[in-house]
Amino acid sequence: MLFYSYFKTLVGKEVTVELKNDLAITGVLHSVDQFLNIKLTNTRVVNEAKYPHMMSVRTCFIRGSVVRYIQLPANAVDVEILHDATRREARGG
Repeated sequence: MLFYSYFKTLVGKEVTVELKNDLAITGVLHSVDQFLNIKLTNTRVVNEAKYPHMMSVRTCFIRGSVVRYIQLPANAVDVEILHDATRREARGG
């Protein structure tokens, strides 16, 4: 639940999601669920020349199991909060 809780704090921020098929999509995080399924709005493809058919997509739902990486905005990462949450999760509470 650590990642789910963290991603809930990023709702409304712009993120880039890289999929396992090498497609990278940038958009505003609209929602995330406990399975780390992601809904993005105002999307755009990072490599539009390679994926021209994706240029018209503005909202997308991404299944959590196909995500390779999620690139976060640098100002959204608070390392101390992550360290504390990781310690609490490791202790089981």
